Amino acid sequence: MPIDYRKRLERVYEAIHADPAATPSLDAMAELAGMSRFHFHRVFAAMTGETLAEAVRRIRLNGAAHALVQSSRPVAEVGRAHGYPNAASFSRAFRAAYGLTPAEFRKRGQALPARLRSMRKGDSMFPVTLQHEEPRRLIGLTHIGPYIQINRTYARLGTELATRGLWPRVRSMAAIYFDDPLYTPADKLTSFAGVIVGADVPCAPPLEERDVAGGRYAVMSFTGPYTGLAAAYDWFFGPWLAESGEALRDAPSWELYVNSPMDTAPEDLQTLIFMPLEDSA
Repeated sequence: MPIDYRKRLERVYEAIHADPAATPSLDAMAELAGMSRFHFHRVFAAMTGETLAEAVRRIRLNGAAHALVQSSRPVAEVGRAHGYPNAASFSRAFRAAYGLTPAEFRKRGQALPARLRSMRKGDSMFPVTLQHEEPRRLIGLTHIGPYIQINRTYARLGTELATRGLWPRVRSMAAIYFDDPLYTPADKLTSFAGVIVGADVPCAPPLEERDVAGGRYAVMSFTGPYTGLAAAYDWFFGPWLAESGEALRDAPSWELYVNSPMDTAPEDLQTLIFMPLEDSA
């Protein structure tokens, strides 16, 4: 019977997300994946593109960044909850990843880049263009829960694509957001973590297929950490839309990720946000 390495590695990622404060040993994670210690390390790195230590560090710091932005918990407490037993070790690791101490990161307008902070005061705005988009085909996985946790579903998707050898055929990463977080409980929000592919790329379970409709869109270019996207949406769907005179089309908004947090600093991440519009008169 064929071995499903995808499911084995999913168990490892789920364990890390479930308890980021824990220090997973290589032996324990190898056992969870049903592999020998030697083979686990080699398979994990080859299929995911990161070592176990790199995966733990990335998940811990990403979770800590969100916690700093979305809560008033003391910095040291946030660090302990994400695997850093003292403030000094947390500060060193966080600065290495984000270029700021945790306190500085929180102080900077709740992790918003400087341009977004001034934009919210009406002094500036992000670039927005009106353009016609062709339809796009996505394959990926449905995410149910807070939008800020979609990275967990992307981790599963990455393993799925790697084990099927599909990464070379991926054009870009994109996500579709179906619900308004102002009216839908966080645990019931539905989104889709996907990648854009051609019509000839296979899509077998558990992968799902979604199509993004073509048509007229307002496209906003956002540069900065993903923690700033919620405020960017507030401006895009608030002041910008009100002043634009445009009418929204009955279709979900979606995001296209120009680069990846795997090899890009948070402040340099580029995201395009697509707002569907009615055809102009």
